[in-house]
Amino acid sequence: MAPVSQFKISPRGTVLAPSVRSASIVRVKRICAIVGAIVGAVACLSATASAQGPLGAAQQFGVLGATTVTNTGTSFVNGNLGVAPGTAITGLGGITLTGTVHQNDALALQAQTDASSAYAALAALLLPTDLSGQNLGGLTLTPGVYFFMSSAQLTGNVTLDFQGLTNARFVFQIGSTLTTASNASVTVQNGSSNSGLYWLVGTSATLGTGTDFWGNILADQSITLNTGANIVCGRAIALHAAVTMDGNKVSNNCANGGDLGTGHIDFGSLGLSGGAGLTTVPEPSTFALLLGAVCLALPMMRRRRTVAA
Repeated sequence: MAPVSQFKISPRGTVLAPSVRSASIVRVKRICAIVGAIVGAVACLSATASAQGPLGAAQQFGVLGATTVTNTGTSFVNGNLGVAPGTAITGLGGITLTGTVHQNDALALQAQTDASSAYAALAALLLPTDLSGQNLGGLTLTPGVYFFMSSAQLTGNVTLDFQGLTNARFVFQIGSTLTTASNASVTVQNGSSNSGLYWLVGTSATLGTGTDFWGNILADQSITLNTGANIVCGRAIALHAAVTMDGNKVSNNCANGGDLGTGHIDFGSLGLSGGAGLTTVPEPSTFALLLGAVCLALPMMRRRRTVAA
């Protein structure tokens, strides 16, 4: 038997042998090491998901059509230009492009698949604010999901205020068409690197002459950009029909003021392609707090069981 001096007396009189205490400490340290590894893995996965964004491969494109992409006049596209499963791109010579052209190749097909998945996931988001029958012009909105039973219209300006929130997003679920009047505009403010802005259009979207638009248009059918209509920061993605351009500018990244000479920025969000809510993985900080609490609680739980014994 070990000398009495080698034993520790608990406040309630329980005697713990050195070997028992050492084994308990080793087990707790091992559990805490596992906790740390899990927290690191979750943080890594979350960072990867955030970097990729809901659009997946479609994030690389400024313009993506399904049947055709047609251009008239001189246009500019920051990002890739693609079509799939169609192959036709007309007026390509009038488009200044920073990315590359993809005509029914593996990347364009994957981009269409990912865009369709993003559309379905964003369309399934619940608890929207019903704006059916209202014109977006003159409104100032905060992050959330907004629903239009049929068509959505924008005359004048709509202000979208991200309020400086992390992972905030705007999702507009539009039953049929999206139409903007001539010289309509979208103002985006107080965003972050994970801000997201998505326009889900049940049929087709038409941007009026001289419109300055923001965000990612995912139209089930077609997208028409009338003369001088610009997507300052975002994308034009038609899932089953054509994208038609006429002297437009579309930029999928506002790192250089949208590359449109506007001086606007997208807060490092890669064309407002972020936003949380498509996964159930907790934030790394929240996960760390939960597992850290478990790590701290284990020794106390063991001590209570020992005392009770």
